[in-house]
Amino acid sequence: MKLTKKRSEKTDEENQFIGDEYAEEDDSEIQGQKTVENEMEGLYDLMIPPGIPESVIVELVEEFDLEPVSRAANVDIVEVDSREILMLRGDLETVNEAHDYMVKRMHEVVNEAFKSPWVKD
Repeated sequence: MKLTKKRSEKTDEENQFIGDEYAEEDDSEIQGQKTVENEMEGLYDLMIPPGIPESVIVELVEEFDLEPVSRAANVDIVEVDSREILMLRGDLETVNEAHDYMVKRMHEVVNEAFKSPWVKD
């Protein structure tokens, strides 16, 4: 347990703070937060935009060994709303490689799927 000093609002000339007390603070919450912060150090999130095919997401997770997580983020479509967004978490180099791969695969998917009705094969 950690003792922290509580200050009262009343002061006078003799005592800087009247009624100073020591209160016990629960360290388990503080240590839990530090542990989570340490585990997250060096990890980055790659946001998966809505509309990415599930097959591409599975390829990213399997090929780059990224951890899928969801995170609340503000999405500005019509109004700014907080929504759960799919993220892939990993180290910076891996996330950058996965981003490049995702963009390349999306170009391939779009070019294969889109057939203009005015262009003859």
